[in-house]
Amino acid sequence: MVTINDLSTGDYVPDWCPGCGNYSILNGLKRAIVKLKLKPRDVLVVSGIGCSSKLPQWIDVNGYHGVHGRGLPVGTGAKLANKNLHVIVVGGDGDVYGEGMNHFIHALRKNVNITLLVHDNQIYGLTKGQTSPTSMKGDKSTTSRRGNFDDPINPIALAVAQRTSYVARTFAGDLEHMTDTIADAIAFKGFAFINILQPCVSFNKHNTFVWFKERVYDLQKKGYKPNNVEKAFKKAYEGWDSGWDKIPLGVFYKEKKPLFEDDHPVLAKTPLVKQSIDNISIKKLLDELC
Repeated sequence: MVTINDLSTGDYVPDWCPGCGNYSILNGLKRAIVKLKLKPRDVLVVSGIGCSSKLPQWIDVNGYHGVHGRGLPVGTGAKLANKNLHVIVVGGDGDVYGEGMNHFIHALRKNVNITLLVHDNQIYGLTKGQTSPTSMKGDKSTTSRRGNFDDPINPIALAVAQRTSYVARTFAGDLEHMTDTIADAIAFKGFAFINILQPCVSFNKHNTFVWFKERVYDLQKKGYKPNNVEKAFKKAYEGWDSGWDKIPLGVFYKEKKPLFEDDHPVLAKTPLVKQSIDNISIKKLLDELC
């Protein structure tokens, strides 16, 4: 049976800032893998660029550290090639909602069976504290000395509007809730998206662990059912429209949908990794291009 220690990289340890929420997310992901009894060889963690995107280096499973904003296309390709892999894409709010926003939007609608974990610290942490797509309006940063002029991206609302098959939010300051949410998302058959509130202790002095703990609450403990688009959309804006007095955590929306890989005629019978190339004629392909 796999244990937390089996997923450790030994003496090679993270170099995140002391107190960073990424440590908790790494721990939560490990715990989720153990909870689901997944074999490390069957798990692939893909990332882009940023503090959060260093995560594949510090968990002993298959890993791919790519370029800025491109974690989702790589993860999608890996899943389509080998649908037996549990593909988990990780990235930050800048990586996914900034450089990678185009990939994010299209991933929401395709419903490839992968899991997306977004470490949302509302700042560009790796490059020293610039305003990100989820930075609050009015917040000051190294690139917004007079305060951020723009309204923040609402990733939960975007996902719900697209009727994404699994939409959730959790908080790095609540390890139990985060572990359970990540495990539930990985086990879900369909595109599963979790926005993780992850305070940056070095550059974001507003959205701290204490600030979030005073505001977050568990949707499911309040009896909320994630099966209604209109209710989910309304919940997605809770906080945005009420001065951030309450921030809901949990699963906002869940819907079983046909998988992209099951509907595609080339992929339906067997994944690409198991398809024979013996009958493929390179000459025929070249002739068709000429």
